[in-house]
Amino acid sequence: MDQVSEEIVQKLFSARANAYVPYSAHPVASVMVSPDGQQFVGTNVEVAHYKGLCAEASAISAMVTAGQRQLTTVYVMGPGDHLCTPCGDCRQRIREFATPDTQINVLSGSGELLKTYTMETLLPDAFGPEQLPPR
Repeated sequence: MDQVSEEIVQKLFSARANAYVPYSAHPVASVMVSPDGQQFVGTNVEVAHYKGLCAEASAISAMVTAGQRQLTTVYVMGPGDHLCTPCGDCRQRIREFATPDTQINVLSGSGELLKTYTMETLLPDAFGPEQLPPR
């Protein structure tokens, strides 16, 4: 399987270490990369009413705040050796800013690339902005 750069893996480790997960103890980190190579990092933040913020949503928020509107590559790292793919809400969030060429990479907790998805394989037949009437 392809390797992920050490820079990305270290950013994921660092973000995951800062996750706020007092309820699930399931830290997740994400890095979103825009077409110009900027990297936006996020981690999950839980709150007592259980409607916290996912790592992917956190990273997308940072990306949008910086003025970016497109994703070329997404990285997600959970705490174990199992696939920790984006939840349904985050799949739709990624879809909002993805292209057909966007790669979604899921890494193990130790930084090994487990699987790479396209947007079509991650969220087949997705509803997107192009299905809405022009404003």
